[in-house]
Amino acid sequence: MELPKTSESPQLLKIRHSMSHVMAMAVQQLFPSARVTIGPWTETGFYYDFDNPEPFTEADLKAIKKGMIKIINKKLPLERVEVSRTEAEEKIKAQKEPYKLEILEGLQEPITLYTLGEEWWDLCAGPHVEHTGQLNPKAFELESVAGAYWRGDETKAQLQRIYGTAWESADQLAEHKRRIEEAKRRDHRRIGNDLDLFSIEDEAGAGLVFWHPRGARMRLLIEDFWRQAHFAGGYELLYTPHVADISLWKTSGHLDFYSESMFGPMEVDEREYQLKPMNCPFHVLTYASTLRSYRELPIRWAELGTVYRYERPGVMHGLMRVRGFTQDDAHVFCLPEQISDEILRILDLTEEILSTFDFTNYEINLSTRPEKSIGEDAVWELATKGLIEALERKGWSYKIDEGGGAFYGPKIDLKIEDAIGRMWQCSTIQLDFNLPERFKLEYVAADGSRQRPIMIHRAIFGSLERFFGIMTENYAGDFPFWLAPEQIRLLPVTDGVMNYAEKIKQALKSAGVRCDIDQSGDRLGKLIRTGEQKKIPVLAVIGAQEAEHNTLSLRSRLQGDLGEVAVDALLQAAETANAQRAATLDLPVAAPAGAS
Repeated sequence: MELPKTSESPQLLKIRHSMSHVMAMAVQQLFPSARVTIGPWTETGFYYDFDNPEPFTEADLKAIKKGMIKIINKKLPLERVEVSRTEAEEKIKAQKEPYKLEILEGLQEPITLYTLGEEWWDLCAGPHVEHTGQLNPKAFELESVAGAYWRGDETKAQLQRIYGTAWESADQLAEHKRRIEEAKRRDHRRIGNDLDLFSIEDEAGAGLVFWHPRGARMRLLIEDFWRQAHFAGGYELLYTPHVADISLWKTSGHLDFYSESMFGPMEVDEREYQLKPMNCPFHVLTYASTLRSYRELPIRWAELGTVYRYERPGVMHGLMRVRGFTQDDAHVFCLPEQISDEILRILDLTEEILSTFDFTNYEINLSTRPEKSIGEDAVWELATKGLIEALERKGWSYKIDEGGGAFYGPKIDLKIEDAIGRMWQCSTIQLDFNLPERFKLEYVAADGSRQRPIMIHRAIFGSLERFFGIMTENYAGDFPFWLAPEQIRLLPVTDGVMNYAEKIKQALKSAGVRCDIDQSGDRLGKLIRTGEQKKIPVLAVIGAQEAEHNTLSLRSRLQGDLGEVAVDALLQAAETANAQRAATLDLPVAAPAGAS
């Protein structure tokens, strides 16, 4: 079932926004001391933040849900009322709602509120359903309680956030729940632990990733593929430092606009050094190290550069949000008239890389000039035209986000769809007039004048860590053969075939195949179950018959039973699969038992 999105369904938006009010009313009926703050809709539901003296429990959620159903069944009207600031202030003070007073301070007239029957109201711009009878009591659920700071500020009051989900039908709710369970099954943190891929060690600090040997092997495979694709795409690689004098970040503007997300400076030899939150200034300095000619452009440089950013404790999540991560960064320095061709090259490379990991459905957004921006109108028009032209040449449909560009240039953002329909922001392409100006970058034009190059920022994975997490959840840990940390596991049935197993292991390793032998001595059934739990793509059973025939009995996770296969055939198939980055081995599937 394809679930509707709130952003694309005005009715669903009204349902969820109204449900948040119904929930808040039910909470305050059951817990008169609870003070309300904000309660918006989300892409999958709604939430409301409360200041309540006691923590909400699972039993409380059940009671709140029952209270909501009673409100829904009363078919109470939701009515929009326009009031003056003074009237709103008087009503709020009468209710003793301090958070509403703060919210009121930030509102511009006319001020609107929505009443829910005669008992309850809140400051709100809407929209809502006409009455609660339009809400389906069998199509919503209260999902969880979490902590939240007022205004997202850790120095302010800690609140309790109740999350809920609401849909138009019970079938949609059931499908949503199914997807939630599927997402839990695919959680990269659990899979990373089960398959021994990575960990985040509290002793070292939050948000810092430790790559274990199996995960590190996979990361190396991804990086090697990334480098080969970039060399083939006309890029050269850079390696740049992890720290720099803080003056670099003043020149780039990061210290002014990004300081809250930067770690504090360190003093070395009476100079202040800063851990880098971005790779861009380092590539800019490399460009500026010598005077460039227009004949050299475009220059394409790429780097797997590790950066460090301060993330608040409450937002870090496995590999998805960390404090130290590796960006697959690249920068192109080009002439204005080269923009369209360069963007098209980037789009082609993006498709090549993402499709290798089986991401083929994309959502594209083109963000245009915001109100606050730098640069001349003519340059913005040329840059935006270049992005549009490249997208149209590529044949990709896209949405325009008016005014959503960065202050330094327009951009393209690409989201990928995973196996269960979730969209993930990964790739971004941004045009920049700011850094070339700040660092006074130049090239010698054909007429001998000095001109500023256009700078294109570009990341395809976004960050290697986050992409690894997304990829793990997309595959649910069942990685394709070429990428699996252990591709083949040999399962000797008796000690008598162990020498043969060692011989096969060495032959496979010599062919570049990642394999190991299960030497636990368990029964065959246990050997197979263990291999399946570790999601090994191919299990190779070795008994006396296989040792005598110089064969292996193969079992593939994706293809099923492959039967008895000659060792030479397996070596050839494995080498081919690795070279072609294939998901499975190209071997004939065994005939069913009894077939002639």
